[in-house]
Amino acid sequence: MTIAREFPQAPLVGIGVVVLRGDHVLLIRRARPPRQGEWSLPGGLQNLGETVFEAAVREVREETTISVRPLGIVDVVDLIERDEDSPGRVRWHYTLIDVAAAWSAGEPRASDDAADAAWVPVAAVAARVGWGETIRIIGQAYRAYHAAAAT
Repeated sequence: MTIAREFPQAPLVGIGVVVLRGDHVLLIRRARPPRQGEWSLPGGLQNLGETVFEAAVREVREETTISVRPLGIVDVVDLIERDEDSPGRVRWHYTLIDVAAAWSAGEPRASDDAADAAWVPVAAVAARVGWGETIRIIGQAYRAYHAAAAT
């Protein structure tokens, strides 16, 4: 069964993964819409029968070849974009479950839905990422990760 991503009949569950390695976060340049060409978190749709954490591990591996260890849920974000030509019609609707994860192994190599992948200093994220929600989620995960490490 093929699920329509553009102009869907229902919201789609997406998983975004904040992969942290010291003071760096793993970002990918999106190869497909929505937000094609923009830097973002690795992630994608959750598969039927797959847990949120299983989806997070799979998506990071597929898009960047990196291995990660999930740490917890950061937040849930709604991405809803309406069609410019028909304002009442929803073009994209994702319920994004953002997961914090620690780097385990590997170096980023773009694969699957990613056009590029790189470690970016958390302090430089705002200069590279355009969507404010992604910047907020990265900051929230980073602060929680380092607060937990300090205890």
